[in-house]
Amino acid sequence: MDFTLIKERAEKNWKALENLRQPLIQIGMGTCGKAAGADEVYAAAKQTLKQMNLLGRILQVGCIGTCYLEPIMAVRKPGGPFIYYGNLTAKRAEDILLSYLRDGDPKPEWAVCFTGEGPVDGIPRFEDLPMIKPQVRIALRNCGIIDPENIEHYIARGGYSGLMRALQMNPEEVVQEIKDSGLRGRGGAGFPTGMKWEFARKAPGQTKYIICNADEGDPGAFMDRSLLEGDPHSVLEGMLIGAYAIGCNEGYIYIRAEYPLAIKRLETALKQMREYGLLGRNILGSGFGFEIHIKEGAGAFVCGEETALMASIAGGRGMPLSRPPFPANKGLWGNPTNINNVETLGNVSAILAQGAKWFAGFGTEKSKGTKTFALAGKVERTGLIEVPMGIRLKEIIHEIGGGVAKGKKVKAVQTGGPSGGCIPADLFDLPVDYESLTAAGSIMGSGGMVVMDEETCMVDIPRYFLSFTADESCGKCIPCRLGTRQMLDILNDICGGKGTIEDLEILKDVSETVQKGSLCGLGQTAPNPVQTTLRYFHSEYEAHILGKKCEAGVCKPLFHYEIDPETCNGCGVCSKKCSVGAVTGEKKKSHSIEPDRCTKCGACYEACKFHAVHIC
Repeated sequence: MDFTLIKERAEKNWKALENLRQPLIQIGMGTCGKAAGADEVYAAAKQTLKQMNLLGRILQVGCIGTCYLEPIMAVRKPGGPFIYYGNLTAKRAEDILLSYLRDGDPKPEWAVCFTGEGPVDGIPRFEDLPMIKPQVRIALRNCGIIDPENIEHYIARGGYSGLMRALQMNPEEVVQEIKDSGLRGRGGAGFPTGMKWEFARKAPGQTKYIICNADEGDPGAFMDRSLLEGDPHSVLEGMLIGAYAIGCNEGYIYIRAEYPLAIKRLETALKQMREYGLLGRNILGSGFGFEIHIKEGAGAFVCGEETALMASIAGGRGMPLSRPPFPANKGLWGNPTNINNVETLGNVSAILAQGAKWFAGFGTEKSKGTKTFALAGKVERTGLIEVPMGIRLKEIIHEIGGGVAKGKKVKAVQTGGPSGGCIPADLFDLPVDYESLTAAGSIMGSGGMVVMDEETCMVDIPRYFLSFTADESCGKCIPCRLGTRQMLDILNDICGGKGTIEDLEILKDVSETVQKGSLCGLGQTAPNPVQTTLRYFHSEYEAHILGKKCEAGVCKPLFHYEIDPETCNGCGVCSKKCSVGAVTGEKKKSHSIEPDRCTKCGACYEACKFHAVHIC
């Protein structure tokens, strides 16, 4: 099949869509949108068009990144801009469509932003939104814009032009292009991608493999899922380019089974690629052949580690192996294997399309390009973001994220998932790059970023993440198997009011032993939350141990609630919120809390508008 003709047709159809003489509606149908009610909004939009006897197109798109606004719908009248509406219900979506398409009123008071020709009175541009303005979207360039199940949408926006360029180069030149770009692995350690490809390229052996690591297991992380749901072809194109560069004809996408929508869209994309001559024995007449298989993982966090992942693909138990030999020399079924994560491959397709110099123009000297983050936690604007390397933490948290919610003070941010470190607010001038985060005791990781406020206990946080890593340890090596459990036991004692000051030295020693003695990255990085909180929040550990107090009001044995009689006006709201009847008092008179009945659920604390309930 002539790709030039395919591209011409795709561009023509995309232009026709842009000039459609009917209303065009886009609805974010990623997992985040669906969880918030996008399916109901989609059904309401379809029914409303039918009700108005109006021809129109409704497109499903991926997550555009503003997850705090889900579900999101964009509406465009012929010749007009797209107007975006957020936090929709089925009824609100119906009201908007009736008002705008029938009556000509776009309801600016309900709108979030617009794209296209403008201005539109009372509505800001999408690119001027505080969350969007600092971003540079490379890996996420198509998410929220195209229908991820329509390959021609991807092709019309430059898709597979990177592959076409690569096939006109020799493999060594492709490897050099990636090296020149400065792209480093986006899955955690940040190893130079071009160098990794070069090792696999030069490794002896007729049979080689390339693997896309989509085993995204970090709590609160959704970067890979969103990219695969919103633009699967960008990742698949990156795999094709990588396979051509290292000289392999078979690849695997290792993805956790908990991502059914991503799997569905990958299966659809692979089927389309075969129909368009982009997979098989002789891709686009180049003589290069390649096939991709999907392997669903059972959800073991340790299978994100390369050797454990390959063991799982091969049908074994996902347990890490000592290295050397490295996968580039002896990987899947003993053959040279290259493994890249989802975001890395999404960048590869853009680099080959736009050039190494273009990509290297973003970021810092040692950390080129951009990085996606799942911005979550106690922040006003949660979502999926992509920012240039080197951006300051404070810009992400305060400008993009809008600061912490409910007017609280920001306390810390954790980067890198359960294996990352907690960075205090007074270090938020820190640039986000591999070296700076490592020096602060954290890691880039795959891109989780959890913001914490003053109501977060910095002793409970490492306990939470250690409970995860201890459960997810494969148990193969003693430092990880026993060390993570011992650290967790110590933290449980401290949070339970049973800790001693000697525990802190033991905790420090055990964390260093686990870090130095563990076989794989899970154990080597599991102590990071402990070490950084000991380093930056040592006073909270001392307060738990010496003062028997959790000032954040999280560790239940170490605090209680009291009502200030001088502030309480007896409104009774706290009493109504208490499910166990622990709050007593007459109406319009000061109330009190019976400590023996109080379950410390915090309902009274949250409900009091007069700040009369205190953590003591």
